[in-house]
Formats: sequence, structure tokens, C-alpha cells
Amino acid sequence: MKARRNKKQVPSFRKLIKTSKVKLENKLKNKQYKQQSTVKKYRKEQRKLRQAVKDAVSKKPVPLEDPKGKRPGKRIEREEEEEEEALPLDMMDEDDLQLMKDLGQRASFLTRDLSSSEAVHSKKRKHEGIIEKYEKIPRSLHTAPEKELIHLLPIKDKSGIIPQTREKPVIDSNKDEEDQEEELALEEELIQDPVPELTLEEHLIERKRKLQEKKMHIAALASAIISDPESNIKKLKELRSMLMEQDPDVAVTVRKLVIVSLMELFKDITPSYKIRPLTEAEKSTKIRKETQKLREFEEGLVSQYKFYLENLEQMIKDWKQRKLKKSNVVSLKAYKGLAEVAVKGLCELLVALPHFNFHNNIIVLIVPLMNDMSKSVSDMCCEAVKKLFKQDKLGQASLGVIKVISGFVKGRNYEVRPEILKTFLCLRIKEVEVKKDTEDINKPKKFMTFKEKRKTLSRMQRKWKKAEEKLERELREAEASESTERKLKLHTETLNIVFVTYFRILKKAQRSPLLPAVLEGLAKFAHLINVEFFDDLLVVLHTLIESGDLSYRESLHCVQTAFHILSGQGDVLNIDPMKFYTHLYKTLFKLHAGATNSGVEIVLQCLDVMLTKRRKQVSQQRALAFIKRLSTLALHVLPNASIGILATQRILMHTFPKTDLLLDNESQGSGVFLPELDEPEYCNAQNTALWELHALRRHYHPIVKSFAANLIAGAPSEGSAALKPELSRRTATELFEMYSMAAMTFNPPVESVNSKKKDKVLQGDSFLNEDLNHLIKRHCTQVATHFPQDFTKYLETSLR
Repeated sequence: MKARRNKKQVPSFRKLIKTSKVKLENKLKNKQYKQQSTVKKYRKEQRKLRQAVKDAVSKKPVPLEDPKGKRPGKRIEREEEEEEEALPLDMMDEDDLQLMKDLGQRASFLTRDLSSSEAVHSKKRKHEGIIEKYEKIPRSLHTAPEKELIHLLPIKDKSGIIPQTREKPVIDSNKDEEDQEEELALEEELIQDPVPELTLEEHLIERKRKLQEKKMHIAALASAIISDPESNIKKLKELRSMLMEQDPDVAVTVRKLVIVSLMELFKDITPSYKIRPLTEAEKSTKIRKETQKLREFEEGLVSQYKFYLENLEQMIKDWKQRKLKKSNVVSLKAYKGLAEVAVKGLCELLVALPHFNFHNNIIVLIVPLMNDMSKSVSDMCCEAVKKLFKQDKLGQASLGVIKVISGFVKGRNYEVRPEILKTFLCLRIKEVEVKKDTEDINKPKKFMTFKEKRKTLSRMQRKWKKAEEKLERELREAEASESTERKLKLHTETLNIVFVTYFRILKKAQRSPLLPAVLEGLAKFAHLINVEFFDDLLVVLHTLIESGDLSYRESLHCVQTAFHILSGQGDVLNIDPMKFYTHLYKTLFKLHAGATNSGVEIVLQCLDVMLTKRRKQVSQQRALAFIKRLSTLALHVLPNASIGILATQRILMHTFPKTDLLLDNESQGSGVFLPELDEPEYCNAQNTALWELHALRRHYHPIVKSFAANLIAGAPSEGSAALKPELSRRTATELFEMYSMAAMTFNPPVESVNSKKKDKVLQGDSFLNEDLNHLIKRHCTQVATHFPQDFTKYLETSLR
């Protein structure tokens, strides 16, 4: 038994509560339940005993004639039969009792013990007479009432077929009444104060009163813990015990309040370091009272935090399994509300305490919930993970979450929600941090050796140098900041796991709904990919575009990813991505003022990477073709998209100064412009002009007008035709977002036209013409004459 007790690591919840009001109430309830069960068990045993006696009395005696003479029988069985056949004295009448006493005095055969005269080996006698056997069988009195027999199936034995019968049980009404009286008496004893029936209004008032008491109790415990955590750490246990509230009126509300209260308490009183378990040597050493108090606080905090997380996990499991508890305090409908509050608490702790104990356990709980069927729970968990990625400066917590997400996505065979992979876009891995080589990292300052000091410094200088070095060491220890090398190492490991997940999906699940999120992630982190994968990745992206299975937005992400690869470490590669230029030029007219207007932002980003940042690799013909097509595109998109496109055109005209020939009406060179040709290099864009700018100059949006007028003037940076500084200094993507009409508001707002006030207010007939006034007066003064209404003539004409 001792070994089993030692093996039990986690104590039960009831053992953790020492002396509290909840424990006393539970003890009283258990005592009452035990009394009820004992009484019920006793009544059941008595009922079984009476039924057994009745069955034994109703047994049929042994038949007189035995065909083989080998009927088995024992002396003990016959004695039991005699005792069972005997009628209890308290059930006899007075006359029958007097008759039995008289017969006893006469010592007749009725009172003689027949079984005592039987020989020991009577079973072995073969020549025993039938009459002697009959005489030895005990007789029943005539006063016994005749009982009705029930014939059962016979039993086949070595001696032959034995018929089986059973007497019909007689219900003793007197005893049943006594049992009922006993049960009523016990119920009255157990329930002395019956619960009065309350109306709905009274029930609501009583519930409000109970809830207010519980709120005050929770607030008192929480304030005591906040005021002095080290002294009142034991009150955490009492507060956590309220998670098992048993009052069905307020159980759900109280549990939700306790979950939120404990979550806020742990966020406030948790230290900024991880608490490790003490070793045996540390436990055995003598320490001061302050240190002992701190250790007790840390141990209590860690244990209560662990039990709190287990309670939250159990609530979520109960909601998932849809299992009703035996106590039936919380209904199945309330499980979802409790589980959502529990998930909210876990998300808050995930973000607020990434440095504390059991953070990895919280991650393991949260990541599967990111793929939950409930959209509210899934969005809550995804937002918490995004928030954690954004605020994680070092990368330790982000690495733990990325590992769990990668394993979860692989385990589900890539059948997960795309929002899980979209959280990767919030990782705080900047280009500056990752692109640094080990030589560029600020190396730790090396202190001079004693020999170097002796050679170069005097005695007084050596003394000052020693003091300075000591101060620097203390300052470095006080900062306790992580080194840049460790940060880069964590970021590199995180990116490796992210790219492994992306490449697996590109290889195995190209038609998966996760592909847009993968392409978007690759577009963001493509400049950090190893150069060895560039060729294969570009081939895969081009294959995806040519397959035709992608949507327009996904194909734009492929183009963006390819140029991000080539703009980073891919500068050293001699690759001409002409097919990606052709694809973007060919599909630009798929954008319009409807559903694809949101894709303009990705197009603007692609144009910036493809043309502006790669200006040395772009020919003049290609730049002219894109500028002409963008001016045509600006005519049939929303105003914010037109502003972004015109801003891109302005940047391209500054980047490629010779493209100003598009503002001239005269043709340049041979050939005719072919707008329907999909190849930007051979469409002869130098032989056309940007006539669309004159149409945009009359646009209803004032910002579009300003950009069109600036481009017609040659996109000057100074002078009367120049743009305002707030427009010229912003990028095309920023302008697209600034003037977005997603909120259904016009930006800039439309100015209200103030009407000029008239000195003289005209009233009445002065508004009308004189001839019209004369005609009105004549009709008003004319006497009305009534003519007979004849509708038949109109009917005749219509029939004709």
C-alpha cells in the first residue's frame, strides 16, 4: 500500500482543501448521503430476507415414491425444512396456541423429533419401506392456509425427472405499511426543513443575492492576495476552490468570475523569472526566515498555477467531449460559455507570461484550438499567437510556438485553417537582424591582459583601468540582456522551421487552401532563403502560375515571391525573369473597381520590386509598356487605386527619365503601338501617348486631378505644378490605404456649398410670372359647371 501511495504524484482536489467552508458543507452532505444509503441498504437486505423465507417455506416436500430409491437427502436440509414449515407463534390464534400446548403435554408424534430417530446410513438402505419413509416426513398443521402453487420447469437428475413448483408469494399488507412508515419517518428525519417553493421573481432575487455574496467573497480574497502575496498565498487555494461551485443557481457565473480573477492575479503576482524546483541539497541547508518565506511563496504559486491550468484544461475537455458531470450542476449548454472564458484565460497567460513556468504546456493547449470548429475560439487563439509574435523580441517563445504549429500542421496532413499559417507573417524577424554576418555583430569588448597593461600603461593608469573594467562588468551583469548571437541563432532556427513547413506544402499540397498563405509568407521572407534553393523555387513558382489552378491574387503572390528572391541574395545570380514580367503585364487588366480592387495593393508592391528596385536590369521598352498600361488601368478602378497607380507612374518617370516621350504627340521610331500584344518588349509603346491623363484630369476626385495634372506637366518636384509634400513623400501603397473607401466615406470630405443670402425675401405670388398669375386667378374665379358624365361613348369608340 505504501508503494501505491508514493506513486500517486498529483493529490486529489479534496485533499488540497484543509479547512474551509466548502469542505464542511461537503462533509455534511456526504454524511447525509451515507445515512440514506445505509438505511436503503438495510431495508433492501430485510426485504430480501423475508422473500427468501417465503420461498423456502413454499418448497414442495420430497415425493413419497422414489423409483430407484436413491433420492439424496441430508439431515441438515430436513431440519431446515422443519424449521421453515413451523408457523411462528405470533401469527397463530389463541385457540390454535392452546391446542398446541395440550398436544405437547400428551407427547404425541407431532411433537417428537422424527429426524433424531433416523439411522446414520439411511440413504444406503435399499429395503426401507415406503410407509416408514412416509411416517418420517414432517406434517403440516391443518390451520396453515392453503397456498397457490406455480408450476416451474422440471429438473432431470440421475434419479429421474423431478417436478418443480413454487408457491405464489403472499403480500403482507401490514408489513408493507410498516416499511412505508419507516421510510417516511427516515425522510422526515433527514429533511427536517423542506425547501419552500419560490416564485420566479423571488428566485431571481435570491439568485442575485447569492451572486452578490460570491462576488464580495471573490473580491475580498483577491484584494488580500494582491496586498500581500507572500503572506496570503494560501488564499489562492480557497479562491481556486470556488471553481467547483456547486450551487446550480450561480455555478456558471461564479466559475467564470473566478477564472478571470485568478488570471489577473497570476499576471500581477508572478515574478519576472522562471521558478525552478529545489534540489535535495538546497532543501537540507539552513536558511534565513525571509528566504524560507520566499521559497514557500514560490512553491505555493507554482503549484496553484499548475492546478489552475489543469482546471482550465478540464473545462475545455468537458466542452469537447460533451459529457455531463454526475453532479449535474452545469448544463451542457453552459459548457461552451465556460470553455470560451477558459480559452480567453489561457490566451491572456500565453501573451502575458512567456517567461514563466508551464508556458510550453499552454502552447500545446492553444495551438489545436487555433483549428477549432468554433470561429470565435479559433480567432481568439490566432490573435493571441499573433500578439505573442509581435511582442517577442528575443524569439524564444516564438520558436516554441512555431515548433508546435509545424508539427500540428504535418500531423493533420495539411488540412488546417489558413489563419494558422497567416500568423507566421507577424514574426519579428527583420532583414537587418538576420542579414548581419558574424563579423558585423558587435563583438564583446575584450579586456587587456596584465602583460599588455604593464607594457603600455603606467601604475596609476593601470589602477584606473582596473576600476573601469570592474564597473563595466557590473553594469553588464545588471542589464542581464541576451546577446545578439543568441537572438540570431533563435531567429535562424525559427525561419528554418517556417520554410520547411512552406516547402512541404508546395511539394505535397499544391491545391490546398493553405497555398495563398504560403505564397504570402514566402513573399515576405523570400530574401532570407538560402541561395541553394533559388533555382528550384523559381521553377516551382512558374509551374504554379502556368498550371492555371491559382486565383489572380495567388498568382500575384507568386510573382511577388519570385522578385523578392531575386532582389535579396539573388542579386548575384544571372537570371532574367522575363516570364514573370510578361505574366504581370498580361494580367493587369483583370483589375477593376469590383472584387479585384483589393489586388491593386499587391500589384503596386510587385511593380516597386520589379521595376524600381531592379532599374539596372529593366530596359526602356519594358518601362514604357508598363507606364502606358498603368495609365489605361487607372481609368476603370476605384479612386484610391487610381491614386496609387498614378503615384507609381510618377516614380517610374523619375526612375526612367527618357519615358517623358510618352507626353509628346509625335511618334518615336518605326512601328505602331499594339495594345493587345502580351509582350511588353515588342508592343512598340514608344509610338503612343498618355492621352488617358487628360480624362483623369477631369476626375471627380481632387487627388486624382492633382496627380494627373502633375504627370501632364512632366512630374515636376518643384514649381506651380508640383504636388503637395504630404502626397509626394508617401509611397504608392500608403496612398492606396489612405484614400481607401472601405469605410464608405469620401476622403477628402466633400465641402458643403453655402448659398448666398438674399437681401429681399420674396413671398407669395412674387415667385410666379405675371401671365401665370393672371391665368390662375381666372380659373379660381370661374364658376364650376357640372356636366353629365357619359362613359358609354368612350366605350363605343374603344370597341370600334
